[in-house]
Amino acid sequence: FGSVAGGSMVFIKKLTASSSGDLSFVDGSSDVVLDDTYKEYMFTFKDIHPENNGVFFTVGFRDGSTAYDATKTTTYFRAYHDEAGSATALEYTAGSDIAQGTGFQYLSDDLGNDNDQSCSGYLHLFNPSSTTFVKHFIANLNTYHQSDYSVNSRVAGYCNVTAAIDAVQFKMSSGDIDAGDICLYGIK
Repeated sequence: FGSVAGGSMVFIKKLTASSSGDLSFVDGSSDVVLDDTYKEYMFTFKDIHPENNGVFFTVGFRDGSTAYDATKTTTYFRAYHDEAGSATALEYTAGSDIAQGTGFQYLSDDLGNDNDQSCSGYLHLFNPSSTTFVKHFIANLNTYHQSDYSVNSRVAGYCNVTAAIDAVQFKMSSGDIDAGDICLYGIK
């Protein structure tokens, strides 16, 4: 993983899913720091397993209200390869991006819920406490797709708000996060 800027990682908080509707990191709550202490934060995802089959692992950002609906503009592309070695692609996925919308952003691609299927990866959030600039983020996840593909998803974008981002929430597009760990780090 490491930092995009090359700084050291400082562990802040680990949340473990167990049939959880969502996992939320809220600044000032339960020992979570998501303010101007660090200019960069990183979330790591380990073996995120869904309750339902063919769902998307998603992220939402909160900008001071109680809803995770900060306006976003994003891009999403993926590379995939099936287990049989018969299907491969590298493509932009227009249906998975957001253009000045408030919905949750897809991070994974049709995640399977077989016992051995999950997704893992990371998301970097830059300067979330800024009240001047937009808040950029980038993510990289690898998913064991419901149809037995390895799918690498690359997501990038920005929260187009001048308010600080004070909380980040992760959930499935449908059903619970059955299992998995999400850790939050500050980057010095």
